[in-house]
Amino acid sequence: MHTEENDEVKQRVRTAYAAVAEASSEGCCSGVASSCCGVSDDEQINRLISTRLGYSQEDLKNVPEGADMGLGCGNPRAIASLKAGETVLDLGSGGGFDAFLAAAEVGDDGRVIGVDMTPDMLAKARKNARKGNYKNTEFRLGEIEHLPVADNSIDVIMSNCVINLSTNKPQVFREAFRVLRPGGRLAISDVVAALELPAEMLSDSHLYSACVSGASSMQALQEMMAAAGFSQINIQPKDSSREFIKDWAPGTGVEDYVLSASIEAIKPVNE
Repeated sequence: MHTEENDEVKQRVRTAYAAVAEASSEGCCSGVASSCCGVSDDEQINRLISTRLGYSQEDLKNVPEGADMGLGCGNPRAIASLKAGETVLDLGSGGGFDAFLAAAEVGDDGRVIGVDMTPDMLAKARKNARKGNYKNTEFRLGEIEHLPVADNSIDVIMSNCVINLSTNKPQVFREAFRVLRPGGRLAISDVVAALELPAEMLSDSHLYSACVSGASSMQALQEMMAAAGFSQINIQPKDSSREFIKDWAPGTGVEDYVLSASIEAIKPVNE
């Protein structure tokens, strides 16, 4: 994509997720296909969505009301193996749902930093942090291609269905590599392309914001991550995810083309 096209896509994504944060009475996304951007402003429906993604009822009870907006395509914390005292970075942190769950695991000696490019989401996350009295979390405005985070300062990077939205994924992985400490790890839930997407899907702006059109193949992701310097790359697609992906854009057959996957990698210690 040219720079102008990248900027246009980025603005569409920002607008779509601002609508999610506002949770208008018309429902989220204001016309964007129901997707990883959530499908409802109803708390009970969002809880149902999140349990389908792999979260437990206990998880849902342990975050401030309003933090769970039914976002995502998996549960990155389930593969993160977080430890007390670690510093965690959440890419595209939204209302803070995954960040708050991580904060409980890393404890008072740990720290969780959320980064989001949408001011409305950032405001929501900060409000939720105050509501839940989270002392070990902070939320920063920024883009995942240009992280407002110091070099070699992060133990674990989590992300939930956000990297597919970037128009410059190689830069995202270069930035992730930069901020991770040697031995640091990626724990990502995202969508991958199981088949080459048809031209009409690739050109559908709604499907881009709906976490479909921007999906990369597993091979492409592996190549990007290896080029950034990562090792022990492991991408595990989940065939069962077709059951909820088909609800993102009903009747379009998107579930035949994209799957949710767990994506893990390590920054080598000898760098």
